[in-house]
Amino acid sequence: MRFAVIVFPGSNCDMDCVHAVKDVTGDLVELVWHQESDLSSYDAIILPGGFSYGDYLRTGALARFSPVMKAVSEAAEAGKWVLGICNGFQILLEAGLLPGAMRLNDHLQFRCDEVVVRVENNSTPFTRLYAPYERIHLPIAHREGNYYCDDKVLASLLKHDQIVFRYDEENPNGSVADIAGIVNERGNVLGMMPHPERAMHEWMGSIAGRKLFQSIIQEWKERDGVA
Repeated sequence: MRFAVIVFPGSNCDMDCVHAVKDVTGDLVELVWHQESDLSSYDAIILPGGFSYGDYLRTGALARFSPVMKAVSEAAEAGKWVLGICNGFQILLEAGLLPGAMRLNDHLQFRCDEVVVRVENNSTPFTRLYAPYERIHLPIAHREGNYYCDDKVLASLLKHDQIVFRYDEENPNGSVADIAGIVNERGNVLGMMPHPERAMHEWMGSIAGRKLFQSIIQEWKERDGVA
């Protein structure tokens, strides 16, 4: 299985994602510069966290116009797995691959912390190894993680079981319905504000992120008939 980690000017969690994939799966993972236009050789695409284009206009607003985003859209359309983490989630929203928008945290401060997240949907390719409503600990680091959608979109998310992660115990940014991560209707594009790639080893304080990457590998093995 081949993973691509997209690198935008300002990405700073790209190598964290590379190490996460290598450590957990042992599969091939490569950094792909944002000006590339062909992702056809990859099975899964990761948009990492960071500050694409410095977030000078609005988070993800400039990155969505990078040449590689057309290839990301094509990959999503082809049914490949696309994972956007933090800034990657914001870019997926700006690109229209996921519904809704991102606002500044309701307290208007950058928050770097560990939060409790509840797995709302464990039937996606990204969460199949988690238990139903499993409570996990994941790091966050953002100033603009306040996910917003109107009532119509929220009703659609609920109807199609697209809310994958919710904050539990405390909502760190004021997001609608405590949403921490959502998938598209097809289920192959996930955006999430917490950082699973920073919860891979005990020395990191949590290993809860491992199951997410292991889930993708398990899904690929079953879909492609790999032993």
